[in-house]
Amino acid sequence: MAFVEEIRKKLDSHTAVPLWPDAGMALGLTRGHTYRGAITGDIKVIRIGRLKRVPTSWLRQQLGLEPTA
Repeated sequence: MAFVEEIRKKLDSHTAVPLWPDAGMALGLTRGHTYRGAITGDIKVIRIGRLKRVPTSWLRQQLGLEPTA
């Protein structure tokens, strides 16, 4: 339950969150499935050097917290 509140706060205050663990765990995925989703394009990722971030607007849509465009 604490993770749910933590991710909600991050979604409200950040424009992007780390691919793992934040986005992956919020989507209910294992680490391997999370990175595989990023490679295949199933998870929208912004690359900043070696870092992989997921836009919070995309993640909110996937979690059903925002209507799809």
